[in-house]
This record gives sequence, C-alpha cells and structure tokens, in this order.
Amino acid sequence: MDKSILEIMDLAKNLIKTKIFFPNARIIRFPIDIRGKKYIKFGKNLTTGRYCRIEAYKFYNLDPNLLIGNNVQINDFVHISCVKNVSIGNNVLIASRVFISDNNHGNYNGENQSNPSEVASKRIITSKNVIIEDNVWIGENVSIMPGIKIEKNAIIGANSIVTKNIPANTISVGNPARVVKKFNDDSGKWEKSEWRHI
Repeated sequence: MDKSILEIMDLAKNLIKTKIFFPNARIIRFPIDIRGKKYIKFGKNLTTGRYCRIEAYKFYNLDPNLLIGNNVQINDFVHISCVKNVSIGNNVLIASRVFISDNNHGNYNGENQSNPSEVASKRIITSKNVIIEDNVWIGENVSIMPGIKIEKNAIIGANSIVTKNIPANTISVGNPARVVKKFNDDSGKWEKSEWRHI
C-alpha cells in the first residue's frame, strides 16, 4: 500500500516518540491517554492505535495491577480500565473500540446492593479480576465485563458483550457472547459447538 509523505512523516514522528516514552514498545500511535502508569506493566513490542485510553486507578487502599503482555496489538479507541486486576497475555490482538473493565460503579448482586436513587458517579466502586490469556483475538466493538476469564486462543466476534468465561480454542459471538465454534484438534477444523454456559 502506498503511503503519502504526510503519513510517512506521521509514522516517523510516532516511532521517535515511542522510543523516547515507551522504549520497549514496537509503536505507539499518538495521541494516547495513560492514567496511573505506575500501576501498569507493559510487555515488549506493544503496538497501539490512536486515541487509546489505558487507566489504572487506586481505590480503597488497593493497588491496581494492569498487565499487558508481549507482542500485544491494540487498535484505535480501545479503553482498558483497572482498579484491581486486569491481565492481558502475550500475542493478544484487540480490534478498535473495545472496552475491557474490571470495575463498575455500584454493586448490583449479593449483599449491600446499590440503590438506584444514589448518584451514579458516587456509588461504591466494585471490582472483579479480568484475565485474557495468550493468543486471544478480540473483535471490533467488544465489551468485556468484570470477572471474566478468556482462555488461550479464543476468538471473540465483533460487537459481542462478554459476561461469562470463554473456554480455550473457541469462537464466541453475541450479546451475551456464547460459544458457536470450537477447534477440533483431530480434524484440524473449527466445528459448530453445542457448548452452553453454566
């Protein structure tokens, strides 16, 4: 693909800024918004698109831990929010406009549930770990909710909302996301799955 002189200049500018501010990264496309950098660990060869928001906030004397592994590619407008623990493994591919969060404003399950008359921004911050294992591919506009584990080699289809754990070597789609295919090692093919969340 031919690039214009302006595109080449922009790429060169981003490469220079990357090597100054993120020396272990492959390329960071600016602008990018990183909040709570001391709580974030970036692996080697990170690639990001523009307008990403990666944040780790300290609440209730808990130190957040946001870990992004090696060779991770994050595309434009991705928002990752961590107040406790978000772990993204190696070789993960994240398409544009993806939302990943381990936290929520309010408690809507179990004991001490939030009241709807409370001001939303003043409700207690709740959190459950998010773990995304190695070699996961997350499609465009996906939302990954608190308390989710996505196992290795899984694929999450575009526009899906992940509210349950996703097993390894599967393709999941929908709202809420459900497994529709599983890789069969014996046949070497992706096959329709009757797998159901429990």
